[in-house]
Amino acid sequence: MDDKIKDAFREAMDNDDLEINLSDTFRDYEDWDSLAYLSMIAALDEEFGVEIENEEFEKLETVQDLLDAVKAKV
Repeated sequence: MDDKIKDAFREAMDNDDLEINLSDTFRDYEDWDSLAYLSMIAALDEEFGVEIENEEFEKLETVQDLLDAVKAKV
């Protein structure tokens, strides 16, 4: 599941070469913007069948936080 989350981030930010670590604060990625956010939300729904509401998403800071949120809903 870790690799799928990382791939979803790369796809959302349209950057296949992006090095992603679970401890990264994803909002600090250079390519993170509102479009990447929407793409990520769509990817989570499509890839994992998980919906994370905006209010919950705003509380997440790291890639690991997002991974944990997805795991809790799967």
